[in-house]
Amino acid sequence: MLIDRATIFVRSGKGGDGAVSFRREKYIPKGGPNGGDGGKGGDVRLVAKAGVDTLLDLTGRHHWFAENGQPGGIKQRIGKDGADLDVLVPPGTLVYNDETGELIVDMDTPDKEYIVAKGGKGGFGNEHFKSATNQTPRESTPGEPSEEYRLRLELKLIADIGLIGKPNAGKSTLLSVLSKAKPKIADYPFTTLEPNLGIAELEGNFGGRRLIFADIPGLIEGASDGHGLGFEFLRHVERTRLLVHVVEIDATDGSDPAENYKTIRRELEAHSKTLAQKPEIVILSKIELLGTHEDCATAVALLQDAIGCDVLPISSVTGDGLTDLLELCWKRVQGAKQAEQAQGDAATPSNQATST
Repeated sequence: MLIDRATIFVRSGKGGDGAVSFRREKYIPKGGPNGGDGGKGGDVRLVAKAGVDTLLDLTGRHHWFAENGQPGGIKQRIGKDGADLDVLVPPGTLVYNDETGELIVDMDTPDKEYIVAKGGKGGFGNEHFKSATNQTPRESTPGEPSEEYRLRLELKLIADIGLIGKPNAGKSTLLSVLSKAKPKIADYPFTTLEPNLGIAELEGNFGGRRLIFADIPGLIEGASDGHGLGFEFLRHVERTRLLVHVVEIDATDGSDPAENYKTIRRELEAHSKTLAQKPEIVILSKIELLGTHEDCATAVALLQDAIGCDVLPISSVTGDGLTDLLELCWKRVQGAKQAEQAQGDAATPSNQATST
């Protein structure tokens, strides 16, 4: 089960207090101060772990506390540091301060680590305060306090391509054919109750070409206003570099394919202008239901005229058009990556010194 939201309370460890003690040994009546420093409190650290794909574990445990540092001891013994605490989250998790709404960190890459609550430093023991003019200090300092926050976690799946379309348009079947994913598939609306990820391996002379697809639950009219299931998952396509819009040739509800396409586009624009501006490939699915190649060509031409963009016909049943679809997706995704890299390079300040 995909759980993509959770609220947790985190607290770092308090620093251990410094100790006040004096050397007490036989024949040494005036031993000096030897109180040790306190240990550091443990950090609470977020770790984006590959293979963790849900926030389910966090919904069952609301409090995450690191260990406190131990107090200093006699004979200049330093208190033991408190153990750090790692909180594992799926890559793609956004972490917010639940009280202020501020975005703290985007755990957008696997193995990324972030200390969200830093442990307090240990206090100084009286040994730390000895001097030529103060040889018997009775002063020590307490450990620094812990940090605590209530965090709101929201997961946005990380995929190259988002499959969008109305319920029962054939997205889940397409994903199952393109990849090793096994989404639940049946002939009724809203079969997909949660996003599914699949990895497609491309054939050819260039090895190692992979595309990650996300099948997003079908959108209906009014989704951006909270109707249906799709609204809950629209954010999962916000990270994608490309949208593949699946339009079925023979809608089970008798609706018009062109109008179905326009309905989804309106919902995307209402939800997010950025999302609506993402590159898009429109595919006409279930072409095996058409009798001849001429019928298919006619259907494609009619849809292209109605929506004003190119349409690629495919069949998840026969495999027609799937190789062309994958190659086109690869080309578009690589182009998007290059554009992102160029944009990042342009935003990076020059390291060259400027003389005046």
